[in-house]
Amino acid sequence: MNEKMNIQWFPGHMKKAERMIADNMKLVDAVCEIIDARIPASSRNPDIDALAAGRPRMIIMNRIDLASPEITALWRAHFKSAGLAVLETDSRSGRGVQNFAAAVRELLSDRLAALAAKGQGTRPLRCMVLGIPNVGKSTFINKVAGRKAAVSADRPGVTRGKQWITIDRGLELLDTPGILWPKFDSQEVGEALAWTGAVRDDIMDRETLAANLMLRLRELCPQAIEQRYKFTPDPGMNGYELLAEGARRRGFLISGGEYDLERMAAVLLDEFRGGKLGRISLEKP
Repeated sequence: MNEKMNIQWFPGHMKKAERMIADNMKLVDAVCEIIDARIPASSRNPDIDALAAGRPRMIIMNRIDLASPEITALWRAHFKSAGLAVLETDSRSGRGVQNFAAAVRELLSDRLAALAAKGQGTRPLRCMVLGIPNVGKSTFINKVAGRKAAVSADRPGVTRGKQWITIDRGLELLDTPGILWPKFDSQEVGEALAWTGAVRDDIMDRETLAANLMLRLRELCPQAIEQRYKFTPDPGMNGYELLAEGARRRGFLISGGEYDLERMAAVLLDEFRGGKLGRISLEKP
């Protein structure tokens, strides 16, 4: 049973960013939404469907290097069956990014034909790039552009304003701030976003977060715990007990011989986010 958490996390600048996105939607031909391949459901902002209504859509599944290839394939089929174009990328290495411009032109082939028929064949296609904070959006744009065009950092909420970025003569991208939505549907969504670093660690209890991640890992891939922390997760243990066993195996002790759960929580979250536990997807379609 997961421990309950209270997650408070909707900064005021996100409402402003959402208004800006709505105001600029009329300027673009298509909307490309970047999601985290480990949590494709939780990392999709439900407000984007309404904001982008009527625009051709592409889902960019980023961080495929950290996600299960088999489950990523299931998600690809799921999104395609919903009529969405899909591109799989690892922005840090650049894998898959080189296919972006061609994928956009394929998505907008009807639009290109219509522009050519009107004698506007030289007008560049314009795409809005959307996503929640810290899904690798700025890194993706920089790789596509082949230069440092967008400000990127390994923490949520760095991009605050919009900026147009020319990819080539025929393609322009509108980079936008990462936007979350005002209320989580469930604790599971909030936790998934926190586990992957999409919301800041300091807005919730890290030990509870890590204890619940231990429970999810035991359910989905106990071998990851066995291989990384050298113990078989007991089905009868709660999340804190699993965390304590990890601390024991790592030798994380504090005065009085107690296990340092705070340190173990930080290590678990850091190693999960960095892919040191293997390629793990936390959600299936």
